[in-house]
Amino acid sequence: MILSALLGAGLASPAAQATASEPDLHVVSGWNALALDAARLTRASDADAARLYALVNVAIYDAVNGIGGTHAPALITERGPRHADPQAAAAAAAHAVLVRADAVRVPLYDTRLAADLAALRRGPASATRERDTAGTAQRLGASDERLGASDAGRSHEASDAGRNHETSNAGRSHEASGAGWGHGVDSGAAWGARVGAAVVDARADDGSTPGEQQPAGSGPGVFRAAWSGVQYRNVRPFAITDPARYVPAPQPALDSAVYATAYAEVAELGDATVDRPDLLATYQFWSLPAGSSQPPGEWLRIALTVAGERHLRLADEARLGALLTMALADTTVVTVATKFTYRHWRPTTAIRETTDPAWTARAGSVGSSPEYVSGHSSYSGAAATVLAGFFHSDRIAFTHATDSAPGGVARSYPGFWAAATEAGRSRVYGGLHFDFSNRAGLSAGSAVGREVLTRSARSVSTTSATSR
Repeated sequence: MILSALLGAGLASPAAQATASEPDLHVVSGWNALALDAARLTRASDADAARLYALVNVAIYDAVNGIGGTHAPALITERGPRHADPQAAAAAAAHAVLVRADAVRVPLYDTRLAADLAALRRGPASATRERDTAGTAQRLGASDERLGASDAGRSHEASDAGRNHETSNAGRSHEASGAGWGHGVDSGAAWGARVGAAVVDARADDGSTPGEQQPAGSGPGVFRAAWSGVQYRNVRPFAITDPARYVPAPQPALDSAVYATAYAEVAELGDATVDRPDLLATYQFWSLPAGSSQPPGEWLRIALTVAGERHLRLADEARLGALLTMALADTTVVTVATKFTYRHWRPTTAIRETTDPAWTARAGSVGSSPEYVSGHSSYSGAAATVLAGFFHSDRIAFTHATDSAPGGVARSYPGFWAAATEAGRSRVYGGLHFDFSNRAGLSAGSAVGREVLTRSARSVSTTSATSR
């Protein structure tokens, strides 16, 4: 049952080549690049970034799938016009989300949408030229705004080299039916704009605002500082039914052997005075501070890269984006709820108050939220599970450079879980987390990812078969 459910959430069919009458604008990767830059330039938290990515990708998916799609919707159940252009719908849906989420850059989003729609109206001869012009304007605008931002905020747009989307049958049929390019593009854009606005409206009261803070704490084992963003523990999830079921058991007791082992490990590996360039580089690679795309953004970029290399159809790429980002957003809820519930102290506090008052973490900071569980680990566990489930394999090699990669140097991984494991361990190397927090985070995130795969954006035929 689990295997069949996972297969139902994955690829619907082998990728097909676009025809000469179908200009390919790479709308999923292109508009996600804009969302990633929005998170960087606004210095979004990991929670806020994950929510933004989910809004954009749910809107794209429901807009595309609503035009003759064969999978269940993620949020918006209305069906779109039969002959609407799905690429126009995807672009307009993402635009509708971003102009509401990031009012400062509305002119940039308007320009990109106008270029996309113009390219679709003019056909394949102008598609590449229009996309390149819009991409250049996007990069120049983002570069100008990032001049005063953190170094970690530099742009690393997901590669779209060699991508070749196939639009849905309904989206392809509008020209043959006599509707014409212009009509299909206009109806697609109108439909997508309606979907994007509906997604934003549906999530307006999800609990992500107003912000809340947990007061400072005291005593052995307790996180000391006040911290913000705790309202996310009660945010309405996108896909999972009950976030509380994924909150792990408490961290090991301070007098337990498990705690002692983890304490000794982080005291050694995370010590700033220990000269380990390899550990420092791994920590920095995955550090992803404010001004970066945040851990959810890095996993979104990885997904876009793999999707491009495997030439996914537009419908499949849109569904992958929705599944992944819903899992990441819902993992935020579980992670924040866990941190709020257990309020565990960071290694720096633990070590300074028990054995070495001068100890300093390799990261150079204590950490801004409670230690248990590691958010980097929970996000990575969720993402690796969704990606491996969607592609039916974890053994998909990829190369990636994060926003905080030292010198911009990329790393290569044999599969998604290899990267997730390294991301989690990097927090121990930075002196920010005990390894039991890393392991619990990976496990919790993976459990969230499994539920998203088994419940969300399922094939209509699979859903019917498993419900009988």
